[in-house]
Amino acid sequence: MDGYLYENYLHVLREELVPALGCTEPVAIAFTAAYARSVLGKMPEQVKVTCSGNIVKNVKGVTVPGSGGMKGIEAAAAMGLIAKDYTKKLEILDAMTEEDIRRAKDLVEQKIIRCELARQVDNLYICVFLQSGGESAEVTVSGKHTSVVRIRKNQELVWENQEETLEEEKEGGCDKRFLNLKDIFRFVREVRMEDISDILDKQISCNLSIAEEGLRTHYGVDVGKTILRSFGNDIRHRVIAYAAAGSDARMSGCSMPVVINSGSGNQGMTVSLPVIEYARQIKAKKEKLYQALVLSNLISIYQKSFIGRLSAYCGAVSAAAGAISGIGWLDGADEELIKKTIVNTICTTGGMVCDGAKPSCASKIATALETATLAYEMAKEGSAFQAGEGLVMGSAEDTIKSVGRMAKDGMVSTDREILEIMMEMQA
Repeated sequence: MDGYLYENYLHVLREELVPALGCTEPVAIAFTAAYARSVLGKMPEQVKVTCSGNIVKNVKGVTVPGSGGMKGIEAAAAMGLIAKDYTKKLEILDAMTEEDIRRAKDLVEQKIIRCELARQVDNLYICVFLQSGGESAEVTVSGKHTSVVRIRKNQELVWENQEETLEEEKEGGCDKRFLNLKDIFRFVREVRMEDISDILDKQISCNLSIAEEGLRTHYGVDVGKTILRSFGNDIRHRVIAYAAAGSDARMSGCSMPVVINSGSGNQGMTVSLPVIEYARQIKAKKEKLYQALVLSNLISIYQKSFIGRLSAYCGAVSAAAGAISGIGWLDGADEELIKKTIVNTICTTGGMVCDGAKPSCASKIATALETATLAYEMAKEGSAFQAGEGLVMGSAEDTIKSVGRMAKDGMVSTDREILEIMMEMQA
């Protein structure tokens, strides 16, 4: 692999595998509110938060981290206004005090924060407008959770991203069109440990810590603990339980950071924790674990490059396909077996809908990983879905693209209907 392509793959990993505290959508609102407050220079008297439907969907049912149990857009914005330090980005709500929480709750109770649905914008879009006396400030985030594209002060444009942005970049940061399965496998074989150890050590330590917290303490509906109690403590169920337990904790407000994947903490945990726990159980060498994590992360990122950061397609499916690819690597599976496993996985649960971030995400993660495990066992026995069966194409590469097309374009109306149902319920 030439040096330029090698550096591109490293860049993707460094861009996508970053720490975040709490579900990324409410934290993105907190970040945007804090940024707007810094532009205004003081606490506002009125706040308007305008969000895309997918942001609304992913904030409505999840607990804002460090908030004392608060949920919703108003709570996320209030926490950001109190936190103030937008430079922490997705870790902005770290170390919130009891006094901070009380002040944020007061802001919510004062009803100075109102929310509006933005239409015909990017799937990931947040605009926070603040007003105090005759002064105002507005900050807009689009495409990525902390990607500021516009700043206004007193109705005048302060800064705007004037660059022509490719649609692929809007959906997931840098241009990822160079990604493909052949080069992903080649990069995994050739990657130097010193180039990735800092990223992956962070992913291992953060994600393992929150999984163990989820197994130790009551969060949500305790999907992870239920799996171990009901089905046993064997390796197959441990790898699923660890990922589900991490989601149990994260979706219910646990104030511990995780290293995300494709903008999602749940996907970051799903793609890594099964691989980490499997490697622990079989006592794999660290280099082998690193390679497996590189493979699992890149397989997931590659799939999401066709789907987009937010959609009606549950990202646990693409992450589970990545995780089981990593487990296959630890087992010594060859590329063809892993490709068959990916196809078997995404052509079974590919279509599970995302109806927002909330405690049931842990159960969806468990379902996706259970399916991926079955897909792997089928592939090991030589069984794989064939071209022409549903969305299965002539290769794993083309199958990933066809499922991505279905998820991004075909599920637009599904996404719209999910949001309408959720909005009607809230009203």
